[in-house]
Formats: sequence, structure tokens, C-alpha cells
Amino acid sequence: MPDFRPSESFWPYVEPSEASSPEELAELDPDLRDALLGAQDRPFSVTISFPRFTGEDYEQALTLARKAAEYREIGEGSNFRHRARYLPDDAAGLRRLFELVSRYDCEVLVDDRPVPYARELWLPLMWYLIRR
Repeated sequence: MPDFRPSESFWPYVEPSEASSPEELAELDPDLRDALLGAQDRPFSVTISFPRFTGEDYEQALTLARKAAEYREIGEGSNFRHRARYLPDDAAGLRRLFELVSRYDCEVLVDDRPVPYARELWLPLMWYLIRR
């Protein structure tokens, strides 16, 4: 509970919740989340973020994205994105999704962070985990 709360005459807005929802916490920057909640052990992950697009591959991409370890839809309108987080044990699913959405405005995040060479280095390293 906050130490200080302005009087009701200065607080004409909707009563804010005292705790953040799980959705709000999931959208936080990883460094900010660690600072607020303490460092948490999270497994290594690669996230594919892609917009809506037209074409026959869209429904298949959604099906694959929803099978990921974590799937979220964020934003609205032209800022809408699908986010699918994959763990190393599902590198094959990650590869199939990336092959479908890579030609669109697709973003690759490593541990929820944009990193240099994510497409050129980190994804091919994940492909080595695919068992044949």
C-alpha cells in the first residue's frame, strides 16, 4: 500500500489497483521487472513478434504461435503484434514460425531483449538444437 495518497479531492480518477496484473507485469522491460520484483530465474528464450498480415500463411502462423511456451497479443490497430516465446526444447516450432513470418515485419528478441544479430546468429544457434 502506498505511504502517501492524495486526498480524494485531488484524486478524481478511477481507483487504481494496488497490485499490477500479470499482463502488466509481462509487458515490463526485463530489466525493470528484475528491479521491481527482484531477479528471477527465467529460462533462456527466443521470442518472435509479428504483425497481422494477409495471406494463406497467417492462420498457420497463429496456430504455431499459440503452441509456443508463451503467447500474447499486444497493441492495437497498426501497433498490434503477436508475440510467441519459445524455449530451447521447442526449437523446431520456433523455426517453423520464423520461416512463415520472416518476410513480414518480424522482430526477434532474445530473453525479451532486442539484441544485435538476433536473426543472423541467435536463430541459427537455436537450429542446432533441433533433433533430426
